[in-house]
Amino acid sequence: MSVTSADTPGSLEIVLVKAGRTKISYPAELLADDGTRVVVRAPWAGDTARDFGFVRFEQGDVFTEYYWRDRWYAVKEVRDSAGVRKGWYCDITRPATVSGGRLVVEDLDLDLWRSADGADVLRLDEDEFAESGLAATDPAAAAAAEQALDELEHLAREGGFDALLA
Repeated sequence: MSVTSADTPGSLEIVLVKAGRTKISYPAELLADDGTRVVVRAPWAGDTARDFGFVRFEQGDVFTEYYWRDRWYAVKEVRDSAGVRKGWYCDITRPATVSGGRLVVEDLDLDLWRSADGADVLRLDEDEFAESGLAATDPAAAAAAEQALDELEHLAREGGFDALLA
């Protein structure tokens, strides 16, 4: 589905699936859809603040989220309520599907964080990924997920996501 600015619907429901179950779903404002990449904006979808140690997500935070139909990740720029960038949270996922007003991605456990200043680039949840058993049940997907994490880490360490998100 390719959507241009003239016929862009106002919103999409973002659905994050993990292990066959919906982990979270939330409404988001559709900013762009060129047929390959979908860009949405949404407030922090959690009921309460969540402190990861390296960043705290809380009410008032705004996420500009980038999803691809042909890539194994999503990149989410996070800003606080004053518009100050906190950084980028990246989910390793199967490519996004969009249908019937819903954007669905399957979370593959691996994540990456890059702080706004680029000083911190953290690979996250590699233990969960190993425990998921994906390498045994779907080796091709596991390899694609690991390659996606490596690609994002390289971008994060070599100047950030500006070219990717432009």
